[in-house]
Amino acid sequence: MILLNLIVAVDENWGIGNKGELLERISEDMKFFKEKTTNNIIVMGRVTFESLPNQKALPNRVNIVLSESEQNFKDTIIVNSIDNLFSELEKHTDKEVYIIGGAKIYNLLYKKCRKAYITKIYNTYESDAKMFNLDKDSNWEIINKSEIKTNKNGVKFQFVEYNNKGIK
Repeated sequence: MILLNLIVAVDENWGIGNKGELLERISEDMKFFKEKTTNNIIVMGRVTFESLPNQKALPNRVNIVLSESEQNFKDTIIVNSIDNLFSELEKHTDKEVYIIGGAKIYNLLYKKCRKAYITKIYNTYESDAKMFNLDKDSNWEIINKSEIKTNKNGVKFQFVEYNNKGIK
């Protein structure tokens, strides 16, 4: 069985991005993301892939792009449906899978995820992309929280790990 995880930074309204950009760049969050996803599989939509630096696959990861349109991105695996995604994931059962965005992909797959690694940013931003608020879904429970930290811009944030009680 393929176990999915999701990883995302959200603001107080569960906003995740605006105009293709992150709401806040937090170096500790970037480091956490890299530690979790390196040597594993990342799944993203086309828009998220196109927002990566130089539109290049992230190194030392299997990059899978879920897109209904014909794409040809270097060093990626393109799948055009959820069924094809799971068929592809069956080929990589030795790695963990992380859903990395964007909003459409998170909202499509979060119920199939076992864990969610959420960086909660204690601020609100203008956002045109939002994720479902896991705190409002009784299937999700918080199993771990870091202390609240402050970045160099004075923005408070916290790493929160959720478990999906509906997936054993």
